[in-house]
Amino acid sequence: MDMNSNMRKAVFFVIVVGVALVAYQFMIKPANDNLTDARSRVKDKIDKLNELKEQTNEQDLKQQLAQLKEAIKFFESKLPPTNEIHTVLKNVTVIAQKEGLTPTAIKTMKVKNNSGYIEQPLKMTLVGNFNSFYSFLLELENLPRIMKVRELDMEKQKELEGQIEADMVVSIFFQNNPA
Repeated sequence: MDMNSNMRKAVFFVIVVGVALVAYQFMIKPANDNLTDARSRVKDKIDKLNELKEQTNEQDLKQQLAQLKEAIKFFESKLPPTNEIHTVLKNVTVIAQKEGLTPTAIKTMKVKNNSGYIEQPLKMTLVGNFNSFYSFLLELENLPRIMKVRELDMEKQKELEGQIEADMVVSIFFQNNPA
């Protein structure tokens, strides 16, 4: 009986050790591996978060915002209020005449209302010599307003030597709300 009892104890011990090894191999080890992977992912995310915090330093964002506000003010200063449309049209006509060009037609086209600004295209026909036309374009460029020459078609006048006729569309930009 003693032998039988010792044998049972030994078999029981082997079974308990076997169950413990199987439990470790199939339950505890995979759980530990998953825990290690999860900790690694969390550490990577914390590192990435710290990196993003450094990149988006509050002072840097405030500085960038201030720079953007300055840029907006600059461009808005280049956009006259809509109630100055006639003044700008008059200035363009005066510049053309000052440079020796004869405006044969100036026609306002359909206004394009965009968010924050209005675009007023002008269809103009000017007659004069090429140098005068070039000087006119330089004067337009020097105006303290945002303007864009959208279309330009020049033809040499057959009956007048050195004279051209220029058909052009100039867009003048204005603030969307009167200042």
